[in-house]
Amino acid sequence: MSYTNNYTATAEPTVPKSDLYGPEPYDINYAFPLPSETLDAPRVKLVPFVPRVHAETYWENVKDHRDTLYRYYSRFWHNLDEWLEWHELAFRRNPYEILLAVIDKTRPDPAHADWGGSFAGLVGLIDVSVRNLQMEPGYIMVFPAFQHTHVAKDMIGVSLNYILQLPSESPPGLGFRRAQWVANSLNVPSIKLAERMGFKREGTLRHVAVIPKENVEYGRKGRSGDPYPELASRDSAFLSLCWDEWVTGEREKVQAILA
Repeated sequence: MSYTNNYTATAEPTVPKSDLYGPEPYDINYAFPLPSETLDAPRVKLVPFVPRVHAETYWENVKDHRDTLYRYYSRFWHNLDEWLEWHELAFRRNPYEILLAVIDKTRPDPAHADWGGSFAGLVGLIDVSVRNLQMEPGYIMVFPAFQHTHVAKDMIGVSLNYILQLPSESPPGLGFRRAQWVANSLNVPSIKLAERMGFKREGTLRHVAVIPKENVEYGRKGRSGDPYPELASRDSAFLSLCWDEWVTGEREKVQAILA
């Protein structure tokens, strides 16, 4: 038997500095509708992250707290340009994922009155399977000044409305069947937040992601002789909230949180 292998490695994509903030006018390039009545709750609202609008405020809230804010992530960013390149490639150029800025409507920001509140954090809508009707709220972040407030629960409640509500319901959603939650298995606060919002623990996947050197203490030891012996691996806890749980009581619990 004879065969050939003409595989040629391609370079990792990069983004020129001139493109880090995206096109003007900004194109979110998202495959799904974003109904404002679903994303706007009494205390928070979710809006597309637009680098020219939100990036500087994001970095001001993050730059001095990266060791704690990024510790459970499978990525670590050292400067704003590095983060913006990731956002452009992972979100704006991927029509099935989007990063949303969380606005806390209870705290006015005089410097950005048009926001209708203060920029309090981020939530991504990721790991989407249109065929399997699944979506995950991920890359969740609450800025230090907004932690231990209503922001985390409300942003997840809004995300669940968006994922699990039927398009014909009020507020309208995508009508997906499964909302998934994935957390570093050591991130107990994240897992507890998910459980408070109705997610059920399904199990733990071991060595599911190689993590950066900055986060080595939040993972399993690497393996001598493999391609990344100096890097640790992350175990990930998987949880889900599915449509049949949503319509038999969990929706009412979420709406009560948002009220």
